[in-house]
Amino acid sequence: MVAEDGQPAPALDLPTDDGAQVSLAALNGPAVIFFYPKADTPACTSEAKDFTALAEDFAKLGVALIGVSKDAPKKLARFRAKHELGVILASDETGGVCEAWGVWGEKQLYGRTYMGIERATFLIDAQGRVRQSWRKVKTAGHAQSVLDAARAL
Repeated sequence: MVAEDGQPAPALDLPTDDGAQVSLAALNGPAVIFFYPKADTPACTSEAKDFTALAEDFAKLGVALIGVSKDAPKKLARFRAKHELGVILASDETGGVCEAWGVWGEKQLYGRTYMGIERATFLIDAQGRVRQSWRKVKTAGHAQSVLDAARAL
C-alpha cells in the first residue's frame, strides 16, 4: 500500500526518540506525517525547525506532528535536544513504514544513484485518510503550506 490522496493512510507504529511508541491509529485525530532523509542535516533540520515553530498552531487545530526517518531513536533524541524540536520524532530503522508509504526509493546526488527517503509530507484527517500529500518537498515555506491545508480539515 502506498499513501495516496483520498485513500486510507498506511499503518504507522514506530518507536520515538523518547522511548515511547507512536501509532497513527492511536492518535484518534488528524496528523501531519513528514518523512525526511536524515536527522541533523541542513534541509532536514530546517524542515523540523519550521514545523516546530508552527507546532502551537497545529496543536490548536488538534493536529499531531510526526517526523519519520530511518535514524535510530538515540540519534533522534540528540537531534531534538540540539535544535529544541517540538515535534514527535519517529524511527523507522528497518524502512518498512517508509516503503509502505511509498517514500523509499532511488535518489540521485552529484551523479551518484542510491536508495533513500524522499522528502514527503502527508496530511491525515480524523478518519485516517490521506487528505493531501506533498512529494519531493522543498523546505522553504513548506510547513506554512501544510498548516494552511490543515486549517481546511
